[in-house]
Amino acid sequence: MRGLGNRTVLYQQNVASSLGLHNNDFISVDILREKGPITAGELSKLTGLTTGSVTALIDRLEKMGYVRRQNDPNDRRKVIIVPLYENKDEVSNTYMPLHNAMVQLASSYTDEELALITQFLGKASTVLDEQIDHLSSKARNKSSSST
Repeated sequence: MRGLGNRTVLYQQNVASSLGLHNNDFISVDILREKGPITAGELSKLTGLTTGSVTALIDRLEKMGYVRRQNDPNDRRKVIIVPLYENKDEVSNTYMPLHNAMVQLASSYTDEELALITQFLGKASTVLDEQIDHLSSKARNKSSSST
């Protein structure tokens, strides 16, 4: 699992670089793809970046056409970050070789095996989310006790 995690991070860094993005920018793009439109504050919590860093990040992503800002209909003080990159050809073209290779890999398994793999990956994602929360909480407690 650790080796797969390392390869995933390296792949992600290479995708970001090929798209002309900073790695934190690309991570944010992927978070938005997964979560859908969210506020800058939510993005800040999910990435661990300061609100000032997230504002600069959103400025960069908006300039490159990956996101747009939209006023929150429920709270006019908030801005929702809306992902726009799904239809960008460079993103599709970058991911297509991986997609095709993974489809080919998946076709070598039975439906039952794929169901088990899918279940495992879902549970592994939950474990990772819990560990991220744990480490983030530890880091926040450490930084607040040192001030």
